[in-house]
Amino acid sequence: MRRLVWSLMSVAALALAGCGNSSESSQNATQGGETAATTGSATPAKANAITGQVTLRDAAQVSADAKLQLTLIDVSTQDGGPLATKTVTPANTFPLSFELEFNPADVNPAGLYVLKADLVDGDRHYTPPLQTQVLTKGAPMQVNIQLVAEQTAGEKELAAFTAVQKQIGGMKITPGTKLEDKVSRSWQLFREAGEVKFIREQVDYGDKGFTSTDYAFKDGKPWVVVQQKKSSQDAKPSSTSRAAWAQDGSLVLKTVEAGGKTSPLSDDDAASLQKQALAILNLATGGKGK
Repeated sequence: MRRLVWSLMSVAALALAGCGNSSESSQNATQGGETAATTGSATPAKANAITGQVTLRDAAQVSADAKLQLTLIDVSTQDGGPLATKTVTPANTFPLSFELEFNPADVNPAGLYVLKADLVDGDRHYTPPLQTQVLTKGAPMQVNIQLVAEQTAGEKELAAFTAVQKQIGGMKITPGTKLEDKVSRSWQLFREAGEVKFIREQVDYGDKGFTSTDYAFKDGKPWVVVQQKKSSQDAKPSSTSRAAWAQDGSLVLKTVEAGGKTSPLSDDDAASLQKQALAILNLATGGKGK
């Protein structure tokens, strides 16, 4: 009888132990499954890729034609070319995720690598204010890059024009007038160091309206023209056209503002402004052009 009792007790103990182990094993298996799932949900860093996101500092309307150009380069040497390049299109939704793959065998541990990012949208470029270091010397392989809009070539010329415009009060002024058939024309010519820098012209076309135009010149050539069209001299401008030419003569700015909206100025209208600039320069200088 005692043997039977002990046997039953042993069986019960073993059963309880088995249940405990089974419960613990089940718990461990569940915990291991959660860890695996969590690990699997995280995107592991690649040994052969720079990853990250690009954002814009200021809210801007970027067109569907925008392109993001990425370049991985060693800035510690001037001899080597880029390790990797990539163009991302379309690039008009932010934040914009990217992945730039490279060959790890090409990486010099002693090198200094930066990831250059340039968002190009028409004439506008967006670039980071600081270089983004990656790969070596403790730099990361996953980065967030914030881009800032740069001035376009046309905007740079217009800003320089505005600076000259503010200085015309200190220049030598030569006024002039001309009466034509149903047209009254007057101007002020501004010289500095014997060179024509600026001409301000007003033309009254009677019932056909009035124009007020500022012309800036460089080396005797039209540089920037800003023309306001009005119904009369004292009326508010109905439109403002702007055109600017670079030193090589290329047209870098052509806009027209009307009704609170800015749109591109046609090439023909820009050419007309350039022709008007040459005409008033010839008229105001008596054909000398200076």
